[in-house]
Amino acid sequence: MSQRAAGPRLSDRQRLSWLRLIRTPNVGPATFRDLINRFGSAETALEMLPELMISGGARKIARIPSIAEAEAELETARRAGARFVGIGEADYPSLMKSMDHPPPLLAVKGEGAVFRLPAVAIVGARNASLAGIKMARTLAAELGRDGYGIVSGLARGIDTAAHQGSLATGTIGVLAGGLDLPYPPENAGLCDEIAEHGGAVISEMPFGWQPRAQDFPRRNRLVAGAALGLVVVEAAQRSGSLISARLAGEMGRLVFAVPGSPLDPRAAGTNALLKDGATLVTEASDISSAIAPLVGAPAPRTPPLGEPPDFSATPPPGEDDRARVVEALGPTPVAIDEIIRHTGLHPAQVFMVLLELDLAGRLERHAGGNVSLVFGNLTDPRHR
Repeated sequence: MSQRAAGPRLSDRQRLSWLRLIRTPNVGPATFRDLINRFGSAETALEMLPELMISGGARKIARIPSIAEAEAELETARRAGARFVGIGEADYPSLMKSMDHPPPLLAVKGEGAVFRLPAVAIVGARNASLAGIKMARTLAAELGRDGYGIVSGLARGIDTAAHQGSLATGTIGVLAGGLDLPYPPENAGLCDEIAEHGGAVISEMPFGWQPRAQDFPRRNRLVAGAALGLVVVEAAQRSGSLISARLAGEMGRLVFAVPGSPLDPRAAGTNALLKDGATLVTEASDISSAIAPLVGAPAPRTPPLGEPPDFSATPPPGEDDRARVVEALGPTPVAIDEIIRHTGLHPAQVFMVLLELDLAGRLERHAGGNVSLVFGNLTDPRHR
């Protein structure tokens, strides 16, 4: 394996604590960030979790993974030839840092150098036509020769073709489940090939996690976030590829689409994207010429691994403060700034109440930093 890039690194103790924290129920990327910013370290945040959950009204204290369980997952990763990379480290995909709520830890198998290539995502139909598969493979190969890394989701059809076309030049596969459970299973060999040929396979999910339907949109978010632009090659009107395109647009990434026959339902989604303003693609130069001006732009700021802002002078929220925040919330998403203005509380107090509600499973986070109150029972809210 090639030499890793220099830069800040988590200590073994920090990595263990980060893993325990992100694997705790109701702790997703946004909550993880807020906990680190408030308490300064994952280790201190872990100590505070039970108290925060009780303050947020949790009916039951969520079980925090033990040190032994986190060590076991780290060992599983080592046996699989993988590692966990934190968001502040040099081997973390640079473009992902600019996403809303990037994963604090990624399981990575392969070479970190591929993350430093300007990247293009290529996605599309699982039941792709032969013409679509050929187009995806050709685009990936030509973009790879031009110095671009290719990102996709390791699904059947277009995704597989994109990875195969860029094996020799650098490709990134993003999994919806654990790194040890690639889906579809027949792409396990492709995962190994990617890692062996200078690419990388990544996942934010635990080892041993069997992907479910709701995990694939989260995978699509990472595919879109890891690239400067996203190309859709064949997609039905209602498909995961269109979700990826929407997410890419929301993140400010460029969106491209390959046109298709109006008679082929697999082209209905791509043709709709073109009507909505996506850039038309018939050859690789259509993509590279649009993305070239973005290459070399300043990298997103890396979140600090050091001390957070000092809110110690702000008194903690009282029960009346909590009641005012809960009263301001409802099922409709609202901006946190609106809650602060409405309640008149210090921002640190509002953020603390929202953090408590989140850890208690009572808060739902939405795009753009909006939040709403959860009503009814939750099912596995761990990775919101």
